[in-house]
Amino acid sequence: MSSPRRGAFIVFEGGEGCGKSTQATELAHHLGALLTREPGGTPVGERIRDQVLHSPATITPRAEVLLFLAARAQHVDEVILPALERGRDVVCDRFSGSTIAYQGWGRGLDSAGFRESVAWAAAGVRPDLTVLLQLDAEEARRRMGAPGDRIESEDLDFHRRVDDGFRHVAAEEPGWVTVDASGAVEEVAARVRDAVRRWQEAQ
Repeated sequence: MSSPRRGAFIVFEGGEGCGKSTQATELAHHLGALLTREPGGTPVGERIRDQVLHSPATITPRAEVLLFLAARAQHVDEVILPALERGRDVVCDRFSGSTIAYQGWGRGLDSAGFRESVAWAAAGVRPDLTVLLQLDAEEARRRMGAPGDRIESEDLDFHRRVDDGFRHVAAEEPGWVTVDASGAVEEVAARVRDAVRRWQEAQ
């Protein structure tokens, strides 16, 4: 008896306010895929998410990245990899690209050792397709309104560094497509579905 096909792993990346969560939900519904998010996706990951994003305590940049990587390791082992191995498609709101953009570029931690740690936490799991939703940082801040957590509250220079990080990763990593995130939700969703369809046809 043959084993089920491995599921497709599709990740949404992008800065704050670009509409990732909305578009990830839209695509997961369209594909009938499992929807999950980072940081989070497991009880352990959700507790880490709350601590990192909402704790009044000072969290240093290195501690921040280690907490996010701990959440990812749990997420991969408990949710993502088992689903993929059962043949279930998975759509994830953020993954390793966010760590490189936010902590690597935004916090200035990017290095060979940092990249090795990011890969190790993911246990070799890499997205089959990463959809980068691109939106000007100033427009994204207008969309967000009042910042809701400690990362959203960072200054505009930080978010511009993050955007630069995403563009750099998208240019150097295979399997990334960039989608214009401006316009109505339905317009962006149509662009995303078109990008995914073209990727599927190329497989």
